[in-house]
Amino acid sequence: MAAVLAVGLDAALSHASAAALWGFGEETDGRIDVSVDAASYGRPPGLRVHRRRTLRADDIAVRDGIPVTGIVRTLVDVAPLLDRRSLERAVNEADRLDLIDPQALAESLDDFTAQRGVGRLREILGRHTFRLTDSELERRFLRLVDAAGLPIPVTGKRLNGFKVDFYWPHLGLVVETDGLRYHRTPAQQARDRRRDQAHTAAGMTPLRFTHEQVRFEARYVRETLRAVTSRLEEGWSS
Repeated sequence: MAAVLAVGLDAALSHASAAALWGFGEETDGRIDVSVDAASYGRPPGLRVHRRRTLRADDIAVRDGIPVTGIVRTLVDVAPLLDRRSLERAVNEADRLDLIDPQALAESLDDFTAQRGVGRLREILGRHTFRLTDSELERRFLRLVDAAGLPIPVTGKRLNGFKVDFYWPHLGLVVETDGLRYHRTPAQQARDRRRDQAHTAAGMTPLRFTHEQVRFEARYVRETLRAVTSRLEEGWSS
């Protein structure tokens, strides 16, 4: 707060310092980032002052009593400063903390067109928010099933009070697919747990993949299917 006040009454914590305050990043060199409009302000020692014409009133929030750039503005600001893995980790952490989900973040980027960092965020979020239609998912997943050497599963069957995506009766294997890789609401998570627990209690093996994995991580899905079905077949034979 002292850093913000030292720059000016309309200043706000930003960039890496804002990410650290929100909880999805950390300051790297000990200097505090503060943003302010393009008017002339001093540069107190130990601070990194960003004079910005694009900073809007609705870009500013308050956390722990400290003016700070909002979640979307902060992620846009840090995107050019981080490598891909670090940026993806920041997005994941913001999602885990329920500050913003990937879909809402992707939609909010429309308000930041042509600003640095937006392109990198869109690239990452393209995988986070990726979702196949039911028919596309089934076609792609069944191709992976065939490539893994498995028989075609039953689809859309109700088991233990739930409609399942893919089911192998002779193995007792149930595969479910989730739309978003990282974000599930507490109610969705609770329902997913009850669903998996119901199948496990009935002696079945529940397995989950995301739409993103089916589309972009085909090898991983195939190898996992092979490993699980091999174990189950050995169990049945013994």
